[in-house]
Amino acid sequence: MSKHSETPATAMLKEHKVAYTEHVYDYIEHGGTAVSATSLGVDEHHVVKTLIFEDDAQKPLCVLMHGDCKVSTKELARQIGVKRVAPCKPEDATRHSGYQVGGCSPFGLRKPMPVYMERTILNLEKILINGGKRGFLVGLAPREVMRVAQPVLINAAMVNAAPAE
Repeated sequence: MSKHSETPATAMLKEHKVAYTEHVYDYIEHGGTAVSATSLGVDEHHVVKTLIFEDDAQKPLCVLMHGDCKVSTKELARQIGVKRVAPCKPEDATRHSGYQVGGCSPFGLRKPMPVYMERTILNLEKILINGGKRGFLVGLAPREVMRVAQPVLINAAMVNAAPAE
């Protein structure tokens, strides 16, 4: 099945017998989901980004969000019951997740951490989410993310046109 070398993410998906498709594109530094969506000819709303945040106690957490939305950190903090959350520095995100920024997946994380997923992702039939490497996404049903990563559902999306909080 794999044209791409196996990652901790794809190993976990195989272990849980998840049917997925592989999508490779040319990674561009700081290009974000707009680059992968354009390269693969899909709606950016269906590309789910994996973000590593820290709470006020410096505990890591993973957030899955639509590619065309930002995370309202105030709303996320309120919903998960902490004073504040902030994105990790790239080196901290790598240390916590085991993945390079731009290649982070909610599957096969190095350290156990809570995973939160924007509730409306479940409304999509299929999503593309990072497969554990820059330039490599896997396509699967959002229900499989629920089954394997067991995220807590949140409502913290902001449309990208709005400034980050």
